[in-house]
Amino acid sequence: MGESGAGADALGHMNVPKGADKRQKLWGQWRSWRAPAESPRHFVPAGARQAVALRVVSYNIHKGWGPFNRRLTIAEMREALRALSPHLLLLQEVQGAHLGHAQRHPYWPAQPQHHFLADERLPERIYGGNLFHELGHHGNAVLSRFPVQDWANHDVSAHRWERRGILHCAVALPHGHRLHVFCVHFGLRARWRRQQLERLRDLIASLPPRAPVVVGGDFNDWGREAEELLAAPLGLEDAFAAVGRHAPPRTYPARGLAFGRLDRLYVRGCTVRAAQVLRGRPWSRLSDHLPLMVDLDLDAR
Repeated sequence: MGESGAGADALGHMNVPKGADKRQKLWGQWRSWRAPAESPRHFVPAGARQAVALRVVSYNIHKGWGPFNRRLTIAEMREALRALSPHLLLLQEVQGAHLGHAQRHPYWPAQPQHHFLADERLPERIYGGNLFHELGHHGNAVLSRFPVQDWANHDVSAHRWERRGILHCAVALPHGHRLHVFCVHFGLRARWRRQQLERLRDLIASLPPRAPVVVGGDFNDWGREAEELLAAPLGLEDAFAAVGRHAPPRTYPARGLAFGRLDRLYVRGCTVRAAQVLRGRPWSRLSDHLPLMVDLDLDAR
């Protein structure tokens, strides 16, 4: 849920509107936090590829606040996520900066949230800002154990009051594999979501037909439009359907009885070994959404 504006150029750099000095300053502050550490970039030649095991987690972190915005939970969230030992973290509603919160809350992280949540096992931390205002900005992030070779943040906002984005990262995996990762947060209205699904479909359709793909995020899809407009035409598989579930998982609200099937993980070129919604404590107290976690084998080719 929630609301998530800036676009990206061809190299994946954000385009901030002219005259928005404060926004440019905030964006410059974020860029200074770019993690210097990188994973090794030496891989086995493509002809000798082997399968690669991956753990992927997708999570709407609600800007580091618990349900109903009553409690700052970002520190607890960090410990819970690190304990999962993911290879890829796909995060939505990530607060890149917020000057007001930083002044009012003594435990507000000094780093942007996508850096604060990571550790040395996730050296690649890619952030795509969607909504910019005078106090800060927020958007989507991909944290990766493996090198990100290229990335772009695509502005798919339906109008100026609700800013949304698709963050696309090309990740270099061991044994010569290249995985395309899409982290998304789509609109609250069905008409907007259809436009955004069509844009995502075009982006994936432009890739080589056999390119491995992982798509995760907050689709805000109360029905099954993502399957009809995105997954079926492109040969993507719902990770939970792959392990025998007949419907997308219920992830919202995190506290109480979850009834909304809003968060999804779709894959192509991967074998799903396990898929689960992380329920109960601490997850029911950390955000208004529950996270999805899947274990994959990237198929040898």
